[in-house]
Amino acid sequence: MGAIGAVFQPELIKLMRAVLDDATAILPEAKRTSTMKAEIASNILACAAKGERDPIALRMAALSAIVECTHYSHDISPERRLV
Repeated sequence: MGAIGAVFQPELIKLMRAVLDDATAILPEAKRTSTMKAEIASNILACAAKGERDPIALRMAALSAIVECTHYSHDISPERRLV
């Protein structure tokens, strides 16, 4: 089976990094683990690999990683979940 890859332009990499940083920043400091950041980044990358370039859609992908982890979602305010 061949490897499937995506090539991202520098501008998109900057955008994805900003989305990752924003999503990580909403977590309580104790929850900002490398595992959680990897999960968030994975969702962002998957969304971008499908062709998504809209910052809002990428942010939603990032936040879905947080909300889907139920042991983290109780720490996120309802207002932040709507972002």
